[in-house]
Amino acid sequence: MTLIGASLALAVALASGAAAAQDAKPSAAAPGDPARGEALFRKCAACHTLEANGRNKAGPRLFGLFGRKAGGVADFKYSPALKDSALVWTPATVDALFAQGPEALTPGSKMPLQTMSDAGDRADLIAFLLRATQ
Repeated sequence: MTLIGASLALAVALASGAAAAQDAKPSAAAPGDPARGEALFRKCAACHTLEANGRNKAGPRLFGLFGRKAGGVADFKYSPALKDSALVWTPATVDALFAQGPEALTPGSKMPLQTMSDAGDRADLIAFLLRATQ
């Protein structure tokens, strides 16, 4: 991806996040298979917990993810790049994160390269996260 393409993708994701922040609690009825998404989440569980009182690991707990500003878990030490971003986590921005990779969507953040090229896998993961992080 070119620098211009990455910048454009980031602008679209930020705009999507800002627009969706007005409706911060998305419907739990997302397309995708949450049971399959739970299986896909096993890789994410190495760095993230889902519970409201879950501990932070290498990454922040994900409880309350959707509608939250990136860098918004108070007791997690984020990189300045993520803490200072205007990104709001929505199904669209989570999809963009895994479609493009953190280096494109959140350049300068500490999140290691994690991508999912299959849109169906991303939809399944997001469907699971919508249920598991509320």
